[in-house]
Amino acid sequence: MSYVSAEEALRIIQPGYRVFLHGSACTPIYLLQQLAAQAPRLRDVEIVSISVYGDLEIDKPEYQGHFHFNSLFVSGSIRKAVADGRADYVPVFLSEIPELFKRNILPLDVALVQVSEPDRHGFCSLGTSVDIARTAVNTARYVIAQVNPQVPRTHGDGLIHVRHFYAMVHHEEPLHEVHFDAGLGAAEHEIGRRIAELIDDRSTLQLGIGSIPDAVLKNLHGHRDLGVHTEMFSDGIIDLVEKEVVNNRYKSVHPNKTVTSFALGSRRLYDYVDDNPSFVFLDIDYVNEPYIIRRNARVVAINSAIEVDLTGQVCADSIGTLQYSGVGGQMDFMRGAALSEGGKPIIAITSRTAKGVPRIVPMLKPGAGVVTTRAHVHYVVTEYGVAYLFGKNLRQRARALIEIAHPDDREALERACTERFHRFSDFD
Repeated sequence: MSYVSAEEALRIIQPGYRVFLHGSACTPIYLLQQLAAQAPRLRDVEIVSISVYGDLEIDKPEYQGHFHFNSLFVSGSIRKAVADGRADYVPVFLSEIPELFKRNILPLDVALVQVSEPDRHGFCSLGTSVDIARTAVNTARYVIAQVNPQVPRTHGDGLIHVRHFYAMVHHEEPLHEVHFDAGLGAAEHEIGRRIAELIDDRSTLQLGIGSIPDAVLKNLHGHRDLGVHTEMFSDGIIDLVEKEVVNNRYKSVHPNKTVTSFALGSRRLYDYVDDNPSFVFLDIDYVNEPYIIRRNARVVAINSAIEVDLTGQVCADSIGTLQYSGVGGQMDFMRGAALSEGGKPIIAITSRTAKGVPRIVPMLKPGAGVVTTRAHVHYVVTEYGVAYLFGKNLRQRARALIEIAHPDDREALERACTERFHRFSDFD
């Protein structure tokens, strides 16, 4: 199959079409720039995606009426558009998004993906982001590929033969990079140390996005025989793999392999997974399926939150009514870890934000979304300690959470606890 220009390839998109956009490191910025140039002939083109990176162009106010994001996760690139009402958000578990495509709840007309160059057999790779893109490619009427020599060839579900593409556009550009260790402070390091103490040898890890999971990895160099089954990972895993701390030897599902659906980090990470058979990038409806997750013993799921109330309700996707991110895969893994033999579902947060706003609060902000219910939460970890909530009543939970809150917030939390439950301790 020969290459065509982006202008020619994108001509297949018509007014009213629903278009899938490949995400994370593989967000095809060049195709979006070229699509923006065709805005005058297009109206009401719906863009469906999860996390996307870079300057998307078509989400800007001047393209309103031409393109509209109906996003399944709100990342930084479209956060303002959602806040301004120019884009929408669909709350959904990450593991269930493929069903939206398969069952024609969100039927796809076109999928825009960024892939590696074809190998000698004619197969391209979805690279660092297989996640929901595999199902999008399978179900879209037309697939347009931006073929980029800088996309790594990864093993697993992401291989696509060139005959499945409606059009191929050759364009080389760097993949999007994120450096999570740049946000590591003393609080994050302390949280990482505390979580590492909860992790037994031969555990299987799921690591959410952000600086805290990276801090956990930095504290695991004394562990042995760890496995990884996670929706995503970043650079912190590389040193642990090279030192055989992570070897996946004792996993029940895909032993000897690191299982993921996408990777996001630096160029070093993308080069490391390139043609590396010890990593398998699989469809998200498999990776995030709680039944699959629980089959591994000692699953430790580490996820973050925006705030946690005194009963253990976790808001991880919004700041009040402001949609900040999305449901994502947190609940998939929190439940899978809880059902795993010896598993530990963990919510990890700093006691306060960088601006000094408490994260452990009497009640969630009005309009805040509950991503993980209080019935699903087992561990909450801050730099001040570990609260184990499983089996505790509401008042006991409140006391445990107050003990790990910022010291300057505890008195107000104790008053709120007494007001709500009529006493603070069993001895009042």
